[in-house]
Amino acid sequence: MRRSVRHNRYRRTLVAAALATTVVTGTAGWATGSAQRPVTGPPPGTAGWRADRSLGRELPDPETTSPARVAAFFRGLTPAQREALVRRHPGVTGNLDGVPVELRYRANELAVRRDARYARLAGRQLLAFDPRGRGQVAEVFGDLARSRSVAVVVPGSDIDAGSYDRARDPYGTPAGMAAGLRAATRGATAVIAWAGYTTPVGVGVDAATGRLAEAGAERLTRFTDGLATTGAPAPAVFCHSYGSVVCGLAAHRLKAKDLVVFGSPGMRADNAAGLGTGARVWAAKDPADWIGKVPNVSLLGLGHGTDPASEEFGARRVPAEDAPGHTGYFAPGTRSLRAFAAIAALPAGAGR
Repeated sequence: MRRSVRHNRYRRTLVAAALATTVVTGTAGWATGSAQRPVTGPPPGTAGWRADRSLGRELPDPETTSPARVAAFFRGLTPAQREALVRRHPGVTGNLDGVPVELRYRANELAVRRDARYARLAGRQLLAFDPRGRGQVAEVFGDLARSRSVAVVVPGSDIDAGSYDRARDPYGTPAGMAAGLRAATRGATAVIAWAGYTTPVGVGVDAATGRLAEAGAERLTRFTDGLATTGAPAPAVFCHSYGSVVCGLAAHRLKAKDLVVFGSPGMRADNAAGLGTGARVWAAKDPADWIGKVPNVSLLGLGHGTDPASEEFGARRVPAEDAPGHTGYFAPGTRSLRAFAAIAALPAGAGR
């Protein structure tokens, strides 16, 4: 038995070494991705916001003020003062976690209409819109104020403001997943498609490392902190592919009742307990998903560790045998989508 364990560990180390060599040198066609620079820091338009003294005082600093304090600041404003900030600073007001939801919708509508590249996003409930880089966006499907449950969808590679709702792959995009999940809950759950971080492009070093995921984890954590200020229930967070790396790194700080990963290359943790979260942890992997061919190893910063769908990881299993491939977990009629809908509706603390 001990020899078998040692052999498996040795084999995983060899695979990791081969993976590292392939990624770094670009052999075997593996390193086909394009290195990305993550969008970090405060929202666009922050310089003008910081200089604004129209209220006779400083506005809360977008980079250092917590969402809870931002929410308290806006509660102290008159309706006219709130609307004035929306008009003067749509880039900050629309993306600043802690700002009331309806104000963010209006601010982002203004920002979208001023940017011809994203005119198709006009008229949507956008909780975030940042045109910098490849663009980031968060869209709400449903009514956050009235829904009994809330879910957040975190996408994987190749997703940005221009591709997050592409028609040719409806169930592999955050918008398609969000719409599908809301329909599966018969409208009981408000679902947020959160394309709020810089994702890897293609398959290369970015996809094999945690660099972009670390930046994404910071943004996701602040986003859920902002949701908490609205009075919405703690969300179930659904994390696809590389998005599960983001969720794994954010898990110990994330205000979530459930973490659901699917098509995951790993969460940068040896097991569910290692995530340091009080949320229930679920995992799904279709046997036909190509992600199963990715080595679940970690060496020299490459690879994302144990397969969350493996028995040794210790997550609760979600049936996904009929999900069509890597982007089919939200396809109508699948067992995975039915299970996801049930998880989204599950009260916090139930079934522990």
